[in-house]
Amino acid sequence: MARRSRLFPGDVKGLFIIDALVVRLKDAVAVVLSRVRQVALQCLVLFTILLLLLWIAAFLFGSFYYTNMPLAAYVTPVHYYYRTLTAPERNYHLHSGKLEFLAMKWAIYNREYPNAPGKALGSVTCDSPTAYPCSYPVANISLMENHKHVLTLGQAYQISLLLEMPDSPMNQELGMFMIRATCFSSSGQQLTSSHSANQPQTVSTSRFGMLKYRSDLLRTIGTLLFVPAFMAGISEQKQVLEVELFSDYVDNSYAPCVTAIVEILSNKVQIYSSELHIHARFTGLRYWMFQFPLFSALVGVSSNFVFLSLIFILNYTRMLWNVQGRSVVRYDISHLANIFY
Repeated sequence: MARRSRLFPGDVKGLFIIDALVVRLKDAVAVVLSRVRQVALQCLVLFTILLLLLWIAAFLFGSFYYTNMPLAAYVTPVHYYYRTLTAPERNYHLHSGKLEFLAMKWAIYNREYPNAPGKALGSVTCDSPTAYPCSYPVANISLMENHKHVLTLGQAYQISLLLEMPDSPMNQELGMFMIRATCFSSSGQQLTSSHSANQPQTVSTSRFGMLKYRSDLLRTIGTLLFVPAFMAGISEQKQVLEVELFSDYVDNSYAPCVTAIVEILSNKVQIYSSELHIHARFTGLRYWMFQFPLFSALVGVSSNFVFLSLIFILNYTRMLWNVQGRSVVRYDISHLANIFY
């Protein structure tokens, strides 16, 4: 005979309690999962907003750095050339200053008209057997790179000329020689004046240069010691001379310098190679941004991030106040409607 199961009232009550506990547990788990999803979504939104604010802060600092920091250093090779003087040009006195101006004039002419024949102007080459003495070594240096000015307006620069010269007897006997540099505008006119950080200064400058003196005994000892290096071509008997042309040059905003004419006022100077070095002299904020780039970036990005975060918090708070004010107004209107109707 099959046994019939009997459920007593106490058993039924226990089942109801268990079912109620299971339902409550399910509700609690659902609430917890909903809270976890909500918190995770809020964290994701907050992280996205912070990341966006951080990216905007870094972009603003990068834009400020790119637009306000000029080129720190610029190096360009200097190539010299000679031009033969004609008979009328030889009438200029060598020490009157007119010959130097004449060399600059021909340098500008060669830049503007590179394909013009020399004989059409009544001059011949320096290699001609009937040629008169050549002019001083002249170099035409362009201060434009990718159709942009190398010098930034309002920035002070230190401009130096680097000469790699052989330690030859002729250079040693030459002694002191003068180097002249003159700036020209895009129209080919010589700039008359410029503004420096301290006081006005002329664009044209003249500086003296001289090789370091070494006695015959020291030169002989150095030659004997470095004979293997000289024989192998590792070392050379040369000196590098640095001549400062401008110590605190600021470009003219009305007529910026696009071409510099460098002239060595000596026909006997011997040069291996030459370079023009331009270094920016940073002061104030630019000095800190150049000398301490990581610290400046940290301070700049942090300041921008704090400022943007403050703006975002103020706008978010204002939006919440507007939403709460609208809900309160709606509740008051519905309450008044229930009272009157």
